Amino acid sequence: MKICVLVKEVPDAAVEKRINPATGRLDRSGEKNLNPFDTHAIEAAMQLKEGGAVQVDEVVAVTMGPESALRALHKAVSLGADRSVHLTDDALAGSDVNGTGYALAKVLEAEQPELVLLGQQSDDGECYTIGAVVADHLRMPSLTQVIKLDVDGDKLRCERQAEYGYDTVLVELPAVISVGDAINEPRYPSLKAIMGAKKKPLDKRTVADAGIEPDRVGYANARAHCGDFNAPEAKEPGRIIEDEDTNATVEQIVAWLDERKLLA
Repeated sequence: MKICVLVKEVPDAAVEKRINPATGRLDRSGEKNLNPFDTHAIEAAMQLKEGGAVQVDEVVAVTMGPESALRALHKAVSLGADRSVHLTDDALAGSDVNGTGYALAKVLEAEQPELVLLGQQSDDGECYTIGAVVADHLRMPSLTQVIKLDVDGDKLRCERQAEYGYDTVLVELPAVISVGDAINEPRYPSLKAIMGAKKKPLDKRTVADAGIEPDRVGYANARAHCGDFNAPEAKEPGRIIEDEDTNATVEQIVAWLDERKLLA
């Protein structure tokens, strides 16, 4: 079995997320990192490989992004992926979910994996749908919010979070599965793995290499554009009451609540 894990480079969690007013897209300057939700997908792939219930020949990390996305691939490889594929081309910049899903599907078509794994969402755009879009292009079954993954003969038995509980679904391969962050606890890469990540095979591909139609990707061909955006309204600063006099403090709190008609 070959497993491909879709990963993404996102702004570091400590970086304030901003919209670039010139492009209407997320400002991706500053520190970046591997999407934390994707680390659960890598761990799920590694547990299948190490579990012994099915023979996993290789785990391949796949990303679409600028040159800087190499760091996300290196992190994915340090977590256990055997090699990586980097789809990078200026023509891809500004692609929406539909264009991104199509482009990634073209790369996966060439890889021919039996299983595609990815995290439940990205930490930047908070998009939950890329797995379903990829699966639709590949004509594969798709599951989301999977929190348990077991081999059942030539199928996978998946438990997924549903609106009112949990579903247990038997999935035939090949399939595309988005895993929830409750599925596992991702491992930490060893120093040896971190140092050796840059030496593992990396395949760079352009739009032409992957057979992607240029008029289906990029900002100009996106089906969704940001028409307007505004920063959220600033909240009023909180009021701190020093408890020097308990009775006075209680009176102030009661008066504050009464002013806002919050007392019954």
